[in-house]
This record gives sequence, structure tokens and C-alpha cells, in this order.
Amino acid sequence: MNEEIGRRLREAAEAHQPDRDRMLARVHRGMAGTTAPPPRPGIARSWPKVVLAGSAAAGILVVAGLAVAGSAQTAPARPDGETTLSVPSPTEAPSATQSLTGGPASPPATANPNRTTTGRPSSSTPPPAGPAGNRVSDGPLSAQGAVDPHSTVYWAQSALTLDTTRPLTALVVEVRVTQTGGVRSTGQWQTGPADDFTVTAQESGGALVYRWELKPGRTIPAAHQIFAAQYNHAAGSRRADADTYRVQATAADGAHTVQGGFTPAG
Repeated sequence: MNEEIGRRLREAAEAHQPDRDRMLARVHRGMAGTTAPPPRPGIARSWPKVVLAGSAAAGILVVAGLAVAGSAQTAPARPDGETTLSVPSPTEAPSATQSLTGGPASPPATANPNRTTTGRPSSSTPPPAGPAGNRVSDGPLSAQGAVDPHSTVYWAQSALTLDTTRPLTALVVEVRVTQTGGVRSTGQWQTGPADDFTVTAQESGGALVYRWELKPGRTIPAAHQIFAAQYNHAAGSRRADADTYRVQATAADGAHTVQGGFTPAG
């Protein structure tokens, strides 16, 4: 019997179209007019009365639930204190000294004015210039200086190769061997006849200077000439990058000068 009553109540509830205003007014009237019944001793109620009372209570609960459900469909009021996020306009953008969270922003990093940096030279950087004043060719003259590959750790020979395409009526050749320690002359030679030159070797300005000067009335033919200076030096490998040569000559077309340095032994 309970199941039957419950089923009928559910069907009635599902088919019912609640009138929210009337239901609320009825509930209020019922709550205002009811009074508590006086207590009765004992349990003298019959089973049908108990069932009917339970069914009535269930009906009241269903109606109250529907009323609450109908009222819940309305939009809830905004709670007090609720705030909304507003997007600032372009004219209200935060300043550079304030972070987006409202607190002070960290100061921008600045470079250290006392620190300097260096970088590698680019590939377009020109190579260092060679010794100032080098001129290995002039008119009919061309020259090249080199340390003989047969030089040793105690002795060396610096050879100047001179080429001329015209006969020379005057010629002065100087070879300067820088004093790097223990430099002493051991001799010199040239491909031309020894009687055609005045030859000297002496210390001058921190170097051992060899000098060949063509005697008056003599002529150097157009040919390949070699002038070699030989010397001892302190034990070890000697650097010749400070050694130099200078040639002054006169040909039919005028005076010419060449000068340069000596490449190390190969």
C-alpha cells in the first residue's frame, strides 16, 4: 500500500505545474494557522491513520521541494564585496616604475661603465704592414735577402741576391747584421771580381755593417749578383728579422735604390 501511495504521489508531482506564488502563500498561511496539538498518552493511533499521516507529510515535503526548485531558477544576487576585473584603457597603462601586480618594479639593468670589452678582429681587418721603407725593386734593380739554410747554432750567413737588367756604373751595397749577442765577422764574399770592390766590415749603431763599393771606372754587367756576409753569434737560434740591406746604383737611365730585410733560414 505504501508503494502505491508513493507511486501516485510521484505521478502527481511530475504532472503538476506549480504556481510558485500560490504555493508560497499557502505555505505561509498553513504555518501561521497551525498550533501544536496537545500531547496524548500512549500510542492509540491505528495503522491506517499512521499511514495517512506519513503520506501527508511526504506530500508536504514534495510541494516544498518543488517550491524551492522553482525559486532556485532565479538568478542569485551578487554577494557583497565581490569585485570585477577591469581592463585599463590605453591612457591608463601602468608606468615604467610600477609592475603589473601593483608593486614597485625592479630597476632596469644598467651596464657597468668601468668595464671594457675587447673582441676578435674581423676577417676584413687588414694584415699588419711590413717594415716601413721596404722597396725590393726599382728600375733595372731587384733584390732579395735571406739567411743561408746551412747556418748553424754558432755561425750564419746572410746573402743578398741582386739582379740588374742594365749595366751599372756605380754601386754601393750595405748589409746590416743586428748585434743580437756575440755577433762577430768571419768574412764576406761576392760573385763579382774582388778587385772591382772596396770591402769593409765594422760595428756601427748596434749592428755589424758590411759594405761593398764599386771602384771608379769599373762596371757591373747586367747579370745575377750575390753579396754574402758571414759571422759568428751567441749559441742558439738567432733571429734575423731586424737585419736589413740597402743598395744604391747608377745606370744609364739614372740612380736607383732598393732596400729590405732578410727572411729566416728555411
